[in-house]
Amino acid sequence: QVELVESGGGLVQPGGSLRLSCTASGGIFSMYDMGWHRQAPGKQRELVAKVTSGGTTNYADSVKGRFTISRDNAENTVYLQMNSLKPEDTAVYYCNADGWVGGVYVRPWGQGTQVTVSS
Repeated sequence: QVELVESGGGLVQPGGSLRLSCTASGGIFSMYDMGWHRQAPGKQRELVAKVTSGGTTNYADSVKGRFTISRDNAENTVYLQMNSLKPEDTAVYYCNADGWVGGVYVRPWGQGTQVTVSS
């Protein structure tokens, strides 16, 4: 089963940018739909952006026009480019994969990376 490791989080000022990376190992990365989710303190985890195995993307309304999800199947990595960051983007960001392995649906998650937007 694929294992996921996120990186790239940190502290950034409002209006700034960050790029998150999520690298997969142990599976056929190109077969999975990949997503970025986030969870702020006291709130439910929410989908931020998703890219299918075929390259189709979709975004939460709150990040449209500011965030871009992309994938590099040769590097087994999915990225989340975050621009024009706002304090309300502060959260732990999680990467996940969705797919079928040997006829079984799997949905592994990474450990998360903290993003803090503050002056």
